[in-house]
Amino acid sequence: MNSIMRHLVFIAFGAAAAAVSFFAFHSGPVLFDRVDMKLKDSRLLWRGARTPDARVVIVALDPKSIKEVGRWPWPRKDVAELITNLRGYGAKVIGLDMIFSEPDNSCNGPENDLMLGKSIFDAGNVVAGYFFRAEHLAVDEAAFSQIASTRLEPKIAEGVKEVPLFSFNGIDLNIAAVAGQGALDHGFFTVMPEQDGVYRRAVLMALFKGDIFASLSLKCLSYFLEQPIELQVSPNGVTEFSLGAIRIPVDVVGRLPLNYYGANGSFRTVSAVDVIKKRLPAAALKGSLVLIGATETGIFDIRPTPFDPVLPGVEIHATLASNVLQNNFIRHNGETRLLELCAIIAIPLLLGLLLSFAPGSLTGLLFFISTGGSYVALNYRVFDVYHHDMTLIYPLMGITLTYLGGEAYRSLVIDRKGRQLKKAFSSYVSPDLVKQIEKNPDKLILGGEQRELSILFSDIRGFTTLSESLSPQELVVLLNEYLTPMTRIVLEERGTLDKFIGDAVMALFNAPLDVPDHAICACNAAVRMMNELNRLNESFAARGLHSIDIGIGINTGPAVVGNMGADIRFDYTAIGDSVNLASRLEGLNKQYGSHILVSEETRSQVQDTRFVFREVDRVRVKGKNLPIVMYELMLRNVEILPRFEDALRMYRTQDFAAARQMFDDIASGCDDGVSRLYSNRCSEYLAEPPGGDWDGVFISRSK
Repeated sequence: MNSIMRHLVFIAFGAAAAAVSFFAFHSGPVLFDRVDMKLKDSRLLWRGARTPDARVVIVALDPKSIKEVGRWPWPRKDVAELITNLRGYGAKVIGLDMIFSEPDNSCNGPENDLMLGKSIFDAGNVVAGYFFRAEHLAVDEAAFSQIASTRLEPKIAEGVKEVPLFSFNGIDLNIAAVAGQGALDHGFFTVMPEQDGVYRRAVLMALFKGDIFASLSLKCLSYFLEQPIELQVSPNGVTEFSLGAIRIPVDVVGRLPLNYYGANGSFRTVSAVDVIKKRLPAAALKGSLVLIGATETGIFDIRPTPFDPVLPGVEIHATLASNVLQNNFIRHNGETRLLELCAIIAIPLLLGLLLSFAPGSLTGLLFFISTGGSYVALNYRVFDVYHHDMTLIYPLMGITLTYLGGEAYRSLVIDRKGRQLKKAFSSYVSPDLVKQIEKNPDKLILGGEQRELSILFSDIRGFTTLSESLSPQELVVLLNEYLTPMTRIVLEERGTLDKFIGDAVMALFNAPLDVPDHAICACNAAVRMMNELNRLNESFAARGLHSIDIGIGINTGPAVVGNMGADIRFDYTAIGDSVNLASRLEGLNKQYGSHILVSEETRSQVQDTRFVFREVDRVRVKGKNLPIVMYELMLRNVEILPRFEDALRMYRTQDFAAARQMFDDIASGCDDGVSRLYSNRCSEYLAEPPGGDWDGVFISRSK
């Protein structure tokens, strides 16, 4: 499979995962939504507590107040005194998160009810609370008349047949004596949990008997800010909701996500008994929005929230009030929805693209973790700085599905192919190349390609004579002991063992994968093979075995390489003139008395100063019309190189007598086979001169 197809397959997995996540996001399975809400809760906890608006104050029916005043419900004269004193302390607006739905049944009940009603009337800043119920209840029309005038008057767009707000069937109201005429306004304090029972959003408006009514906090805020409540409704639901210049980002059914400030006790809280007994400084509550509610265990309405499983309900109303005053909302609007859709679609596609570049499963896992982690970090950043309540689970679902699909494909298809290739190549390719093949099998073009190679041939000299002097068992032992280290050297130099031809070794460098310095690797392998041969001969001699000698030929040039053979059997090999020339060079070692002969192209690519070359001859080998220049990779007698070059220059200028004398001196001094060969040629040319058109090229008749 080519690289482009591989990228497309992984991206296709990302697209499929994005489609599944988008469908789940659109349909909203209950289980997924619950998990998503829990993940969002952890985001709040990670952010930590924040400071609410100092103008919002809770006057609490706390343990201290219960201990001093008595068990709830209190005599209503005590509540009346509480309200009177709050006004005296300078509270701007007072909200009652409580309801007085029945007459006081004490002996002075009617008088106490009137006393409480008078204190509310005299204060002039009290917003009374009431409670909506889902179940049908008979409604006291006289009592209902006290809140009928508090309904909202929305701007309803043309075509709206039904306002899609929460609708309730029953209501609990204050008795007329308490709040009938004296209350500044009325607001409901009904709160509604999510599917898992946690309170994350406040209901700001609701339907009752076809009219729209506002919540207690909203009514208190309207008077506190001295701004009207403005509401616009379209066929799709609430489109605009504001308090003066403050736009409140409610959803289409009138709910607002609450930006909680922390656990119980986050707001400034004053004991009700301290207000009743006037223990506060004179201006302690001046200009504040006061919410009166219970916090004593056993009497307050427990509401589990992301921060606290037992938060008093009055703190939920205080949270809403502070969010509005600080203009500090958690938003889930059209812009948020667009961001969510972009994340659900784009991130799995991005991960699919990244996985297509991953060389292996470990890198794929790192891409998966980093992509998921980056989205979580981005999600938190968008929440913390811009307050958008983006989903977590659905983009993470897409990321997970992309990773699972991509890695399954990698394991079942790509890695399987890599394992098959590893098995096929591991016996004759270097471990480093095997790892590359396993990670990137698509880099291989096994069907055949032309590429530049360095080809090495080595052969044991006089192997036929040697084999005749050994038993079959001894011959096999000797060959195995020779071929094993030679093969290891080829692999360690990043070569590919092409084949054994009897005692001969053929190796390729720069196939099947790229080896940039392949000519150097081939030469280094040749030198190491000769050094290893010396060690082997010492071992053979110590054991009474025959020593052996080898010749090595190296050529660099273009060749066709790939799987070749029949349908039932094929090998990975190379063919071409470059391969043939390497074989010819190996054979010429016998004539020249050398051990390593390389071509001019190989010599030109090896500039490493570790290697010393000398030009040996210009030869027209069998099957080639143009002459080639041969070089010997010298292993010893390097000091003769200047004298040899002078003698070779004399030879090519047909000064055969002087050349022969110098070649004889070199050969006798260091047993140089090449010099001895040239000495013999000089003698032949002195006896029978080559002629004036001689170009110094030797014609080889053997392979």
